[in-house]
Amino acid sequence: MAKRDYYEVLGVAKNADNDAIKKAYRKLALQYHPDKNPGDKAAEEKFKEGAEAYDILSDEKKRSLYDKHGHQGVSSSFGQNQNVDDIFNHFNDIFRDSGFESFFGSSSSQRGGGGQRRQRGQRGADLRVKVKLNLEEIATGVEKKLKIRRYAQCPVCKGNGAADSNSFQACNTCKGNGEVRQQMGGGFFTQIVVSLCPTCHGDGRIITKCCSNCNCEGRVQAEETVSVKIPSGVTDNIQLSIRGQGNAGIRGGETGELIIQIEEIKHEVLIREGDNLIYDLYINFADAALGTTVEIPTITTKVRFKIEPGTQSGKIVRLKGKGLTNINGYSLGDLLVHINVWTPTELSGEERTILLKLKNSKNFNPNPSKNDKGFFEKMKEFFG
Repeated sequence: MAKRDYYEVLGVAKNADNDAIKKAYRKLALQYHPDKNPGDKAAEEKFKEGAEAYDILSDEKKRSLYDKHGHQGVSSSFGQNQNVDDIFNHFNDIFRDSGFESFFGSSSSQRGGGGQRRQRGQRGADLRVKVKLNLEEIATGVEKKLKIRRYAQCPVCKGNGAADSNSFQACNTCKGNGEVRQQMGGGFFTQIVVSLCPTCHGDGRIITKCCSNCNCEGRVQAEETVSVKIPSGVTDNIQLSIRGQGNAGIRGGETGELIIQIEEIKHEVLIREGDNLIYDLYINFADAALGTTVEIPTITTKVRFKIEPGTQSGKIVRLKGKGLTNINGYSLGDLLVHINVWTPTELSGEERTILLKLKNSKNFNPNPSKNDKGFFEKMKEFFG
């Protein structure tokens, strides 16, 4: 099923500022949160849809790409298959700032003392790589296998950073909760502010003996091959984000994103202009006057192209649908053939004599009579 427009999901205008987007998401999340709608699958799907929309529109770079290229130009960290608790974790500040703790605090304990809600470890950094694509790959879309060096989960401790299961003790700062609470304000306006524990970073535990392979980090550097599918119609310098393919987090923290920056390789003869392609066709004076048929290159093949008699230099002919697929997949660009009549820089004696004879012909006047058809007969006589 096609995704809905993110602005429509949040109910905001395309020119809405960040505050308006945040406010709209808070309202939607409060209305459809699964804790408030137990067993309502439709409400849960709307909650996930809202999280995906907010993830894109709250990020300046992702929002700019979405405005230009639509859904295919961006990759959200959240979608329909995302765990609700992970969404709650990711936008923790949004929920807390809006007073969500008051509404959903009890359900947190039902899920095991908030253990699934809090974030373990520290999130891994995003990884950026450049991928060069030629025009043929951009036209059809391509799958690339990238060899990258990044932090991966430690295979010995499975990411927890400890030597074994007995190498932990409860964090003294948060008493094993992974969170610390502060009371702000007073009287009627008292609010409990909950934040990640600065000592254990939300894990609730302190490592007493480190894993010898990763020295407590829960990750090691590794060289790995990643398969990346790049959609058709991407543009030079566009960035595509792939969730969970960046650097592994510290001690089980969330994995960062792999950010692909596209670098377009210039085509030998075709020039790109958005979804359209431009081809400069050079013909000689005789072909322009008499007409001819030539072959024009496209992305995948060649097409026969008819030059009408009397074609003027500078004429542009549009070949519909011979350009690139729009990144949203909605339309095809065109191939624009720019016709240039080539003027020779060197002439043989015979060629010079022929042109001198033609020079004073009224058909060589820039504004010849529409009723005078003698020029083509003369051209056939001189050029055969």
